[in-house]
Amino acid sequence: MNKAELVDAIVGMMGENTTKRKAEGFIDAFTATVMEAVSKGDKVSIVGFGSFEKRHREARKGRNPRTGDTINIEAKDYPAFTPGKGFRDKVSG
Repeated sequence: MNKAELVDAIVGMMGENTTKRKAEGFIDAFTATVMEAVSKGDKVSIVGFGSFEKRHREARKGRNPRTGDTINIEAKDYPAFTPGKGFRDKVSG
């Protein structure tokens, strides 16, 4: 499902008084708010859906698959999503 399909699905669920523009604005505001909060180090939890958070990966040694040489991989922060129980239950059936 891409963004346009998601917008259509939200409009379908919300009813006639919701426009595509409003639904798209909601999605844009939601994603921007979550990205801003997670980039600051805050955890965003939505009960039943899941949690977004920033995690840290330490520096480590790796291997270049072409040459076999050992390389240094820098430490970095990355976004992570952990699905909530309701989400996991829905997916597993």
